[in-house]
Amino acid sequence: MIRLVILDFDGTLADTQPLIVGSLQRTIRELHLPARTDAECRSIIGLPLKECFTTLLGVDDTTAERCADHYRRVFDEDNHPGTVTLFSGVLDTITSLYERGLKLAICSSRGRPTLDGFVATFGLQRYIGAIVSANDVLHAKPHPEPVQLILKQLDIPAGETIVVGDASFDILMGRAAGCHTVGVTYGNQSAANLQSAGADKLIDCFADLIPVVESF
Repeated sequence: MIRLVILDFDGTLADTQPLIVGSLQRTIRELHLPARTDAECRSIIGLPLKECFTTLLGVDDTTAERCADHYRRVFDEDNHPGTVTLFSGVLDTITSLYERGLKLAICSSRGRPTLDGFVATFGLQRYIGAIVSANDVLHAKPHPEPVQLILKQLDIPAGETIVVGDASFDILMGRAAGCHTVGVTYGNQSAANLQSAGADKLIDCFADLIPVVESF
């Protein structure tokens, strides 16, 4: 029986794609770096910020850190109230899972300040038993450390846990930790990517998570 659901944030709970891609593109333009397509920018969402730039642009660590600093400023400037919204059915589904007695956690490669800010903005804190951000681990997704930290904090075994995410990084992380995995197809990566990473099941809308949880 499933006791814990670990949720990715960007592309799974909230539609941050336009803001992230816009911030990446603005950073690239303003720092006069080689152009990348929106699709290329979408493909790295879910990695830690510095790694986004090393992967996307092939730059060295110093340049990637400069890009990350610039991106944070741009992101904060463009993150106006209402720019980021929860996907349809997210709040109702989280409420239902919580009321059924399941533990819920958020595991994200986003930095702690903005992650905590979004959780507070959407009123999710009452439902969430643990939050792990990029600032809380030495090894980020797809390494299993973020999930392992949550399992330790909540004292729940991997076999009674589902990891839910929109990217291959989430699925690989969950599998490496020994958890069940569910991919959401409405986020930043395709169903084919999620299947290739080994997702146990796929869902096309967040509300479908309830019957999936019950099926394990």
